[in-house]
Formats: sequence, structure tokens, C-alpha cells
Amino acid sequence: MRTRRIGETMVGAIGLGAMQLDDPAANTERAEATMRAALDAGVTLIDTAIAYGPADRGADIMGSNEQLVAALLDRLGVRDEVLVATKGGHTRDTGGGWGLDSSAAGLRRAVDASLKNLGVDQIDLYQHHRPDPKVDYAEVMGTLKEIHDAGKARMIGLSNADPGQIRLARSILGEALVSVQNEFSPRFRSSEPELLLCDELGLAFLPWSPLGGARQAAGLGGRHTAFEEVAAEVGVSPQRVCLAWMLAKSPVVIPIPGASRPESITDSAAAAELQLSADQLARLDVA
Repeated sequence: MRTRRIGETMVGAIGLGAMQLDDPAANTERAEATMRAALDAGVTLIDTAIAYGPADRGADIMGSNEQLVAALLDRLGVRDEVLVATKGGHTRDTGGGWGLDSSAAGLRRAVDASLKNLGVDQIDLYQHHRPDPKVDYAEVMGTLKEIHDAGKARMIGLSNADPGQIRLARSILGEALVSVQNEFSPRFRSSEPELLLCDELGLAFLPWSPLGGARQAAGLGGRHTAFEEVAAEVGVSPQRVCLAWMLAKSPVVIPIPGASRPESITDSAAAAELQLSADQLARLDVA
């Protein structure tokens, strides 16, 4: 697979969002097959979070996806071949509900728990999951700087941040800040300013839910029929066209589609080698 840069580390141009790996929770055999397919296709970036996990895990939901990712990588013997990114700042309750805690104490507890869940002494890429209205953003960035300077995280990333927050984070974190993970897809394009800023600053831009939250062709359909039309022209899936379109926007873009089946991530990974024409890209830009 073609590669792109996160900080000083080169990774496959398509990553894997691990949130769907434990859905359903009991299907670890399919999760392992999906992870193996991703690695075989050249994926070397795996994205998880301490708050990811199926609601039916109850009190054990926090950290369950991180633990699954670590177990799969160990079982496949590829821990040293991939960059594992995780996130802190979100919480889950026993019923699966989502909350926020970006307090200094909360983030310190979260990063220590993630280190344990992943079974590492240092997290490759530690990302702040979402702004917390109860905590000043500069204070959060200061806590992340402490986490980085303590050696608990090799690199720092943001998620769901706006341009002002990205610039503020850069002023506090300096070169430790390497990436921004925002939602971006054919039906959610409002993060394009953040993408352009990442291109300007040399930060990796990691689109989450890049297929619009649905892998079916209908997920790109409706007013986005241009994706299906281009897919028919080049003989691949609309999803693969979607990811190739994103990759063409900037060399800093590294989509992280989720997958729970080997066929899904294999198709997504193939987007790294798909070259669309200027005319096709222009049509997709206005679709």
C-alpha cells in the first residue's frame, strides 16, 4: 500500500477504525479475520479509544476495544508492525451512554488505563477525543503536553477540533501535535476547513466515519449518486471511490474506515491504489 506520514512515522494511506471490531462482542473469530485482512492489505494504522466498546459489556465497556485490539495484534504477532492510536476524554456509563471528562485528573487516569489496556509503556498516538465544555481547551492541551513530556505518549493528536482549537493546540504542543481526527465524508463535508489547515501545518488529517456511517451503496446515494456513477465507470465499489476521492484532496489525508468483516477492509484498503481522473474528482467535489 502507498504510505503517508503521521509525525515522523510512515503508515499505510488507509487505516482501520477499530470501533466496529467488537460488534457483535462475541464474534472474536470474525474480528481476528478482519484484523488479519487489514494487515494483509497493508494497513498499519489502527485507531481505537478507551470509550469504544459494545453497550452490552456493562461496567466493563471502558477499555474493552483497546484490550481487543491489543489481544488481536499479539495473537497475530504484529505488534511492532503497526501504529496504534487511541483516544481519551470520552467516558461511558454501564448502560452504554456517553459522557465527557477532560479534567487533568480524568485524562491522567485515562491515559494510564489505556497504557494498561494496550499493554505498552508508551502509546504511539494519543488523541483528545472531544472538546469538553467544562474544561478550558488550553488547560486540556497543557495536560496533554504533560502526558507527552512524561513519555506516556510518543505523539499527540486532536479529534473533533475546529481551526481555532487546532492553532491553539499547536501553540502549546508544538511538534508533539501530529494529527487531527474529524468527521468527513461525502455527506459531511463541514470539516474541510480543518483539512485545509492540516495541509497548511503539515498535520495528518484522519477522517472518521469517512463512508458516512454506512458501507452500503445507499450510504453514498441520494444526492451523492456521482459516487455510484464514477464507481461504475472504473469498475469498483462506491466506497472505494469515496476513499480515493478523499486521498486525492491532500497528501495529509489518511482515512480510517471502520470494518467488522474482512471483505470491507480489503475493499477500503484498495482505495490507496485507485487513481481517479481530474474530471471524476471534480464531479465528486460537487456531488
